[in-house]
Amino acid sequence: MTDALAHDALVDASGLNCPLPLLKAKLELNRLVSGQTLKVIATDAGSQRDFRTFARLAGHELLREENDAGIYCYWLRKA
Repeated sequence: MTDALAHDALVDASGLNCPLPLLKAKLELNRLVSGQTLKVIATDAGSQRDFRTFARLAGHELLREENDAGIYCYWLRKA
């Protein structure tokens, strides 16, 4: 998997089930300043729905998402 976008922080939530990938991402986003980008790596298929919904409701921008053989990567820009 290529590193499609630069990021300021990384959360590797591989092997964790919902809602843990999202909770870890929220905690890391709290540490970032507005405009910074967080990359999240997850293996839970449910994370796709969770991250799309979270970005929309929280006002963050989901810049990109990738699925490579069950490894999901998300890039979120903090609002």
